[in-house]
Amino acid sequence: MQDTPAETEISFIEVGAAEAARKIAMRVRHAAKPTDGQPTLVWLGGYRSDMTGTKAVEVERYAMERGAGCVRFDYSGHGSSGGAFTDGTISRWLEESLAVIDQAAPGRVVLIGSSMGGWIALRVIQELRRRGDGNRLAGLVLIAPAPDFTAELIEPNLTGAERASLLERGYFEEPSEYSPEPNIFTRALIEDGWANRVLDGTISTGCPVHILQGMRDPDVPYSHALRLMEHLPADDVVMTLIRDGDHRLSREEDIAKMKQAIGTMLA
Repeated sequence: MQDTPAETEISFIEVGAAEAARKIAMRVRHAAKPTDGQPTLVWLGGYRSDMTGTKAVEVERYAMERGAGCVRFDYSGHGSSGGAFTDGTISRWLEESLAVIDQAAPGRVVLIGSSMGGWIALRVIQELRRRGDGNRLAGLVLIAPAPDFTAELIEPNLTGAERASLLERGYFEEPSEYSPEPNIFTRALIEDGWANRVLDGTISTGCPVHILQGMRDPDVPYSHALRLMEHLPADDVVMTLIRDGDHRLSREEDIAKMKQAIGTMLA
């Protein structure tokens, strides 16, 4: 991979009111020619991931190569944003995502959602369509998407000790393969997940969709991505199954596939 492009400066917006107010950090790269009509790329990261991750930086690099705008940001409790991670829920991170998009990418967008970011991207689309802004969607790229992961992937596999911890402490911890710090899953996150389910009916995006999924993903089985496809019957959906791909999909060959998918959305 090439050298990292000069970092875009961090700017902040405030989301929420009173005690729920938090500063959200974002990096916005403007299009080379704002009049050329290219949509802005918006990166939606995964659980405990921030905007400095490999894929997020590569998305911005690709936007620069194509002359397109790009927005990266950190959910509250992540990276450079304010707020406590343990206050995080899908609803809270969705509110922040919509605020960032409205502020930094008010035109047409290609949403690129990784893992939990795929779930949030689908909810962003539902909210944009609900308020009559569905025509702003130029495309959706989902990388190891984890919609409804709290109800579908976490709850069915809880141990007795984890269930007890949720009841008694309001959260449970598990070791992380990606960080020395454990993953923390709160009762609020899990309960809020039910209110944001998308795999309970037909999902209409009104835009082309490309799903990239590793077949050796230990966190989100590829059967989950296949199930998501069943809920997108009206959309133009392409799925790329990567036989030896893991959950991160951050190898050079994975990044190349991601950029190719984004490129078809910009064309």
